Amino acid sequence: MVTATQGGDGTLSLGQVITRSDLVAESLRAAILAGRLRPGQTLVERQLATMLGVSKTPVREALIGLTSSGLVVMSRNLGAVVRSLSADEVRKIYELRLLLEPWAVGRAAERNGPGNPHAGRAALKEAEAAAAADDQVGFNLANRRFHRELYLNADNDLVTGQLDRMQDLIALALQVAEVWRGGVRPFGSVEHTEHREILAAVEAGDPVRAEALTRQHVVHAASALELDTGSS
Repeated sequence: MVTATQGGDGTLSLGQVITRSDLVAESLRAAILAGRLRPGQTLVERQLATMLGVSKTPVREALIGLTSSGLVVMSRNLGAVVRSLSADEVRKIYELRLLLEPWAVGRAAERNGPGNPHAGRAALKEAEAAAAADDQVGFNLANRRFHRELYLNADNDLVTGQLDRMQDLIALALQVAEVWRGGVRPFGSVEHTEHREILAAVEAGDPVRAEALTRQHVVHAASALELDTGSS
């Protein structure tokens, strides 16, 4: 399916192409990030096709796409498997996030704010409500959407694409208690306060403050997981 949009001058342009494999990929991504498909679980094309009511072809294409994003890995013996992340892999993800996300959020602030301020505020509100209800899955998914809205307007597809993949992997990691000690990721008022301050800086068009606050937030998030990123 192709969507078309009309510009202010009356011209038409093609919007994003949404295929059946795209829809299947989004369904599988949501199931993985919500923990319905667990790390280490084998993904059988025939079973998934039956569950989703589609042929095996879009499922196969979706799995290839999820492999490129890192959520799925291919095993010689098992085929497609939901990725399992070690603590060391999560540390490396946060190190890369620390390099990219502060710059991207600062750039978005410089370019007149987030892509969709309403969506950012709505995701933030949803994340806070999920945290208050001890809903880890709901928090992780809303948190992923919130961070994406912060950097989406950075106008660098390479960076935002990499950050999208990292947000997926972070959300996946937060489903696995073995990644951090104690088995439960803390939900705290400090994290919520940092989110509000970053969003305010982006909406105010303050790139220096937005970048600094985002850097501080990523360091704090890594510290909550007891990951040493080498920054303070």
